Amino acid sequence: MTDATKNRPSHRLFNVTGDGDNARWTDIGVAFATKDGNGFTLILNAIPVNGRVVMRTADDKKGS
Repeated sequence: MTDATKNRPSHRLFNVTGDGDNARWTDIGVAFATKDGNGFTLILNAIPVNGRVVMRTADDKKGS
């Protein structure tokens, strides 16, 4: 991991409700890989009470 990417989240977290073209994607936080590479630290801006949580790579534009 380079110094430029060390403090950047590797993934974005979304709460997804519905399916297919009717799915609603809400950005709820980010994930950082742990130093040992065996897990992730999650930072949530919201805690979903329905739907599902989807983690996508940070450069993926799916939820945007």
